[in-house]
Amino acid sequence: MKGSDGSSARIEVEDLVVRYAGDVVAVNGVSFCVGPGEHVTLLGPSGCGKTTTLRAIAGLEPPSGGRIGIEGRTMYSARERINVPAEKRGVSMVFQSYAVWPHMSVFDNVAYGLRVRRLSAADVKKEVERALELVQMRHLADRAASKLSGGQQQRVALARAIAFSPTVVLFDEPLSNLDAKLRAEMRVELRELQSRLGITSVYVTHDQEEALAISDRVIVMNVGVIEQIGTPEQIYNRPKNRFVADFVGSANLINGRVKGTPVNGRVAFETAGGAVLEVVAPSALSGRESEIAVRTAYIGMGADAASGGNRMPGRIRQRMFHGDFVQYVVETASGAILVRQPPVTLVDEGTEVTLSLPPEFCVLLEA
Repeated sequence: MKGSDGSSARIEVEDLVVRYAGDVVAVNGVSFCVGPGEHVTLLGPSGCGKTTTLRAIAGLEPPSGGRIGIEGRTMYSARERINVPAEKRGVSMVFQSYAVWPHMSVFDNVAYGLRVRRLSAADVKKEVERALELVQMRHLADRAASKLSGGQQQRVALARAIAFSPTVVLFDEPLSNLDAKLRAEMRVELRELQSRLGITSVYVTHDQEEALAISDRVIVMNVGVIEQIGTPEQIYNRPKNRFVADFVGSANLINGRVKGTPVNGRVAFETAGGAVLEVVAPSALSGRESEIAVRTAYIGMGADAASGGNRMPGRIRQRMFHGDFVQYVVETASGAILVRQPPVTLVDEGTEVTLSLPPEFCVLLEA
């Protein structure tokens, strides 16, 4: 398998199946690869199989079928009956709970894995100091871990994960226990650190904003299968189906039917309210497509809609101020449309407006 840039993959997952007791299938035929230095995020709701997939890669969850390869070496294969123990897979993992030992100092927490690998005292000191410097914690090396804040404990967990210079790091919702402001700051730090060290990583989260912000590619999962794989821009701007459009970001889902055949990648779509819109069509139509997705942030309103395509009249039913943007609920003949606008000029509820739905951002969804 090859990475997204055509290079040999660092991580290969082929037709992975994980079953729990009985007939419960947690992961059902999942396949993807991660290229050298690539940061790939598994995104999905609780119970979609993303953490189970990550744990199977780490060797912490026994699969029922498929194959897992790391650095060109088979770590698990149902066909070949191979299952390399977790401690011999050469990967490092950062957990949601930090797993920091409170009775140890920061230095000893980071040094633990190096000492298990029987490095010399001098090498342990050098690698711990390097790792702590990277996460801006060197000045707290002697502090007891029990005296650290949540954000500091997460930095210690990250330093411990990178201390022995692994080529693959797995992240299991590492920021979910932090407050919103600190979580946003740590996203930036994680991304910079990953890029600087060239670490190949798989990251699990249910936070759509987080996934879009830090990933080279996003894998959207649902009920044990992959719904779509793509760059953050592809996932956001070209959702494949209703689940992806609805789960990732804020989108309007408009019912209707396709009219005619695609021309230059676009097709006419008649909404349930009678409006005919020009929309982006998939390469091949199944004849069962009956919805389009339009992101709330791409819809023009009022003066913004004057020269736009796919114009649609409506009346503002509700206005909600969110600080960075204002969200309007606009009643149209095709249903309620959510529109996000900058908080520069507020438009009163009850005002008649014209909406513009840019054709390039109206996406026909697969059935």
